[in-house]
Amino acid sequence: MSAVTPARSGPPHGAGPTTQPYRGPRPGGPGQQPYPPQGPPPAPYGPPPAGYRPGPPAAMPPVPGLGTRPTPPPPPDLERRPRPRHAPRRSGNPAVTVVVPTRNEARNLEVVLPLIAAVRPAVHEIIVVDGNSTDGTIETARRTLPWVRCITQTRKGKGNAMACGFAAATGDVIVMFDADGSADPGEIPAFVSALVAGADFAKGSRFAKGGGSEDITLLRKTGNAGLNTVANALFGTTYTDLCYGYNAFWADLVPMLELPDPSIPQPEDGTMVWGDGFEIETVLNCRIAAAGLKITEVPSVEKERMFGETNLRTFADGTRVLRTLLSEHRRADKRK
Repeated sequence: MSAVTPARSGPPHGAGPTTQPYRGPRPGGPGQQPYPPQGPPPAPYGPPPAGYRPGPPAAMPPVPGLGTRPTPPPPPDLERRPRPRHAPRRSGNPAVTVVVPTRNEARNLEVVLPLIAAVRPAVHEIIVVDGNSTDGTIETARRTLPWVRCITQTRKGKGNAMACGFAAATGDVIVMFDADGSADPGEIPAFVSALVAGADFAKGSRFAKGGGSEDITLLRKTGNAGLNTVANALFGTTYTDLCYGYNAFWADLVPMLELPDPSIPQPEDGTMVWGDGFEIETVLNCRIAAAGLKITEVPSVEKERMFGETNLRTFADGTRVLRTLLSEHRRADKRK
């Protein structure tokens, strides 16, 4: 919010040029100093010599009865550039990369990106991975937050967008963040704290104590509960929210995840490469669990989408998640 400038006392709007502005009681009485001379000093001896630099103007003394204007709060960190990093490392003060997959999310990014940039401690970088949007998503992202990194995914699907973002990340921690405004950037420090406290993977949950959802339907909630039961039975986990996409993990785990290579071209028949769709969250959850890594659930509150329509397809995506669970269980068995 812009700072409100205090109103000034003076002549009515539109007063003539001869009207003198009101300046209060003119100093000069007992105990008061006169106003310093206004304007440049006279030059009775001709132009100043070469190299002359005038000193700073004299400071105006405070006018009795007027307070000091409060200092406005600093604006969001919109102009900085993320410091370069090389190999990810684990520390108590990790650099955080936020990966935001997008497809026609221009209006949402105008709100979401400044909120992520305002998170404290500040994130190291924000990577917008675009899926060939037609609404100017990339242009809007760069205009809204000049230091944001924008890349285009190599195939189609949320999973491929995430894999591209993970490959481009230079931080120590990677946060998966939806662009639709349903996730709260203010929760990012809680995810990072869980990792610093010893977790390998911080799993967001709408159904853990302290979590919630303003968006999930009864049908999706019922389907999610059923998929949770299957996942926990297959992998010996205690997940409460398998299908939630707000997660964070240490970046050094990316090679172990073995996600589909972003350099593989899109199949000519238009089919989606396995792992490129909304099953990405399930793939991550299964492979983290199969590797025996430490998982901590972080309570999270899901909000309603701000603008646009969801790309979720309840039955098709639910079926794909179930197939993923079975496929990942077979994969884990083969590697034992």
